[in-house]
Amino acid sequence: MRSGFPVAVPGMTVGLLGGSFDPAHAGHVHITDMALRRFGLDRVWWLVSPGNPLKPRGPAPLAERIAQARRILDDPRVVVTGLEADLGTRMTADTISALRRLYPQVRFVWLMGADNLVQFHRWDRWQEIAAQVPIGVIARPGWRMPARFSIAARRLADARIPERDARLLPLAMPPAWVLINVPLNGLSSSAIRAARRKDPEAGRS
Repeated sequence: MRSGFPVAVPGMTVGLLGGSFDPAHAGHVHITDMALRRFGLDRVWWLVSPGNPLKPRGPAPLAERIAQARRILDDPRVVVTGLEADLGTRMTADTISALRRLYPQVRFVWLMGADNLVQFHRWDRWQEIAAQVPIGVIARPGWRMPARFSIAARRLADARIPERDARLLPLAMPPAWVLINVPLNGLSSSAIRAARRKDPEAGRS
């Protein structure tokens, strides 16, 4: 294993939560905690991306976002990484392929909020992603119904696992996905950035 990469033992189940985390906030922590509980995961790795191809504005420097994310976490099961920068990947399909090669005996689950499922069909090689790893979708305020009727949800309808069987997701053969309802947290990075533009000291410790 490369120096600086997270340690994972054979058979471990690891959730992958990708995003710009610009900035990371309590909403990210909330969905991570729900994913650990509901999917029975051993670990969650935050993949702090160099940049999001679907977002027109560039994020804050990577090292700054990683450091801020680590400050808000208090769970040894969650690891904040810059793996995409380390791997030299920008697209999720490439990142997952690289991680599966590096950790062939680890069971990965891709995690996303319900809002991302709505636009999942716009992701580069999204069907390849679904064919590589199970996908755990966590409800977000206002997005549960749109997610259920999204293009990706309709095309993957036969691969959907009932919510009552969510803990079986890490062991499922992809394509497989489940949408879980959880207590909702309305925080978003975009709202925090907007508040900071109005008040540069807002949200800073």
